[in-house]
Amino acid sequence: MWCIPQVDGNYVARMEDVLDLYAETPDPTHPVVCFDESPMQLIGETRQPIPAGSGKPARYDYEYSRKGTVNLFVFLDAHRSWRTVKVTNQRTAADFARGMRDLVDIHYSHAALIRVVMDNLSTHTPGALYETFPAPEAHRLMQRLEFHYTPKHASWLNMVEIEIGVLRGQCLDRRIGDRDTLVAEINAWQRQRNTSAATVNWMFTTERAREELARAYPKTAKES
Repeated sequence: MWCIPQVDGNYVARMEDVLDLYAETPDPTHPVVCFDESPMQLIGETRQPIPAGSGKPARYDYEYSRKGTVNLFVFLDAHRSWRTVKVTNQRTAADFARGMRDLVDIHYSHAALIRVVMDNLSTHTPGALYETFPAPEAHRLMQRLEFHYTPKHASWLNMVEIEIGVLRGQCLDRRIGDRDTLVAEINAWQRQRNTSAATVNWMFTTERAREELARAYPKTAKES
C-alpha cells in the first residue's frame, strides 16, 4: 500500500487528475503518455568473462570499470502496448525538449493532442521548449502537448515507473560498458515488449484513492 502524509488540496487535485486520465477510454487522437528519466551507469569488464560450459555456469570477475553515465528518457502509453526509450548523454532542458518534439513529430504524428504525465522537475516545462527552439516551433509543439504533473513525492502515481522497473529487471540487469551496446539492447527489449501486447494493469482509481487514502485527504471547512 502507498504511504503518503497528510496532503493539501493541490496534491489531491494533481493525483485525481492523473488517475482520471488513466481511467479514460483509450482515444488514439488524444493519447495519454507517461514520461520519466532514469540515469544509467555504464559498467565495463576488466577481464573477459568465461562463458557457460557443460555443467558450468558463466563466470565474471568481481572487478569492473566505470565507463561514464547516460540518461534514459522513457515514454509509455497508458492505454496500449507501446513504449520507447531514448538514450541521451545528458538530461538538460534541451534534451527534454527534443524528446517532446520526437513524441509529437515521430511517435504520435497523427494525434490531435498528447497528454503527458510526468513529475514537476525544473526542466519539465513548456519553457524548456521555448529555450531550445525558435518561438514558432515551440508554439507549434505546445499546441499538440498538454502536461499533467504528478504531485511532489508521488512518483508511484506515474505508470512509467513500473515500466522502468521492468526495463531494469529484464534488460539492464547486467554490466553494459558502452553506449552503442546499451542502445542496441534497449531497442531489442522495447521491440519485444511492444509486439507482445504488454501493458501496465493499473488498478488504483480515483474512487479507491478516496476510500483508501481518506485520512490523508485535506480536511474541508464546515459549510456555514
